[in-house]
Amino acid sequence: MMASKLRNQILTLLAIAALGVFLWWANTNLDGYKIQILNLIAINAILAVSLNLIYGFTGMFSLGHAGFMCVGAYVSSLLILPQLQKDAIFILEPMARPIYAAHAPFIVAVLLGGLVASLFGLFIALPVLRLGGDYLGIATLGFGEIIRVFANNLVPITNGALGLKGIPAYANLWWNYGFMVFTFYFIWRIVNSNFGNALKAIRDDEVAARAMGINTYKYRVISFTVGAFFAGIGGALLASLLTTIDPKMFLFVMTFQVLMIVVTGGLGSITGSILGSFIIVALLEWLRFVENPMNILGFEIPGVPGMRMVIFSLSLVLIIIFRREGVMGMREFTWDGLFSRFSKRGEA
Repeated sequence: MMASKLRNQILTLLAIAALGVFLWWANTNLDGYKIQILNLIAINAILAVSLNLIYGFTGMFSLGHAGFMCVGAYVSSLLILPQLQKDAIFILEPMARPIYAAHAPFIVAVLLGGLVASLFGLFIALPVLRLGGDYLGIATLGFGEIIRVFANNLVPITNGALGLKGIPAYANLWWNYGFMVFTFYFIWRIVNSNFGNALKAIRDDEVAARAMGINTYKYRVISFTVGAFFAGIGGALLASLLTTIDPKMFLFVMTFQVLMIVVTGGLGSITGSILGSFIIVALLEWLRFVENPMNILGFEIPGVPGMRMVIFSLSLVLIIIFRREGVMGMREFTWDGLFSRFSKRGEA
């Protein structure tokens, strides 16, 4: 057992080192477009893992992720914006003085964005998590829309519909994948602990979990708050990556995009969420060619705007029909599982 644990730790460190080598190579050899895709994969993986904690591991159907992303994005952006840039973009109304003077290093700003998002998550969780099923989904969807409306109207803080422009582009491959590894490790430790076992029990049968003495309300609140924290981090990184945000970015459609990644990878699988992020982001970008004119066997086929999303949607329908549990289902990629598979093949 100890030898297996040591082996797994060494392999994990080697995998992280290999990721670091790949990121170094990508920074020096890939163009800006490919690097942008890699950044989006990491950020979407953070968002998917955080939503999977809420939905896949605790069984709470939440549609408020875009709201937490919005909070994290605005808090972080306001803290890293230089004062000269704040003067330039706040033209409708003067910026609130305390926020105008606020400034923080990027890592502090991102963590504060996640912290404020988690406070919003706690605030909404305390009353809303007494609901369940579809009612919870509707309530959290309403929360996401309320946050967006506030962002649109709190002009002295958010600059209203004009949004924030010229956000420093600190969110590079190193930051994004560093936070992805941090998110993965943190939530992995949660779901593979006694606390995680309680979450899974609540997901499988909340009544039975309550009968066993589990305080289901407390566990659900904590899970929801932690998920909101990492959603805020994902929103903060996305804002710095895109260098501009506005309330229209955080429509409920953004929550559905994250949910799509979770379902594709597998509800209740952390590694599935990371794999799902790669599949969805890469597929969306690769399918852009179908919207351009093509020549196939001498036949000129004109480009059709929107065809990319049609083919993408059909692909998702096929995944749901033929692989309803997602790519990984509830399974996880583990070193023990990998070695046991190889040993079985050797015996065969």
